[in-house]
Amino acid sequence: MLRVGEDSAAPLLAVRNLEVVYGGAITVLRGVSLDVSRGAVVALLGANGAGKTTLLRAVSGLLSVHAGRVERGTIELDGESILGEPTPDIVRRGLAQVMEGRRIFAELSVDENLRAGAFTRRDSDGIRDTHAHVLEMFPVLAKRLRDVAGYLSGGEQQMLAMGRALMANPRLLLLDEPSLGLAPLIQQQIRGIVAAIAAEGVGVLLVEQNAMLALSVASWGYVLEGGQVVREGAGQELLDDEEIRAAYLGTGEHGRRSFKDLKTYRRRRRWSG
Repeated sequence: MLRVGEDSAAPLLAVRNLEVVYGGAITVLRGVSLDVSRGAVVALLGANGAGKTTLLRAVSGLLSVHAGRVERGTIELDGESILGEPTPDIVRRGLAQVMEGRRIFAELSVDENLRAGAFTRRDSDGIRDTHAHVLEMFPVLAKRLRDVAGYLSGGEQQMLAMGRALMANPRLLLLDEPSLGLAPLIQQQIRGIVAAIAAEGVGVLLVEQNAMLALSVASWGYVLEGGQVVREGAGQELLDDEEIRAAYLGTGEHGRRSFKDLKTYRRRRRWSG
């Protein structure tokens, strides 16, 4: 929820002119800027290799694990720089991330996974309240608290990964491909959960290959190509855009499905005008 004294107009996450390099030679992000407001879902779209996961790593402080570094630019959470801070400190400031592939602790129980998400917290009463709220949000987990997490279905594991992240009581949640590999019905459940999380005042940065799902729940979206933001706009505006639909939804001229199939010079001329 929005805390007393917070300015709801200021962005919760502000990324400005971010440039990221891997191995000292490969530039992956080239001057990326974006905002995420409190209680907003912001979608980040782009083909594989566009730099989406790299952006999330930069925000959560995990770039160094992958031999990456920020060459220039700024990253601020609630008006304060988090660039270069250790990941545990960034989590304490109010950020949590659900990585692609869920990354649950498969040999631990569901409850042990959830409690691991609160490892940076010391407020036992608050942890207990958050635990109860997470189980209310994910009733399937409440029924399987003592089950070994590795035996859960794919959808249940995704819910566990999201519930574990929420145990940190974040103000900003990073979601990397939460619908990947899930049945359409489960994808819609995940969509509803994302909307519910945002409704509680948490900002959500959503990376998704499923553009229809992402833009249907997002208030704003960015399109990343070649490490640069080449298009941004309201979620519905992007969903209605003919070229976005051709790239991501398989509609339009010749049923194109790949963003790379569109003529880059034509798209950039239109989007930069």
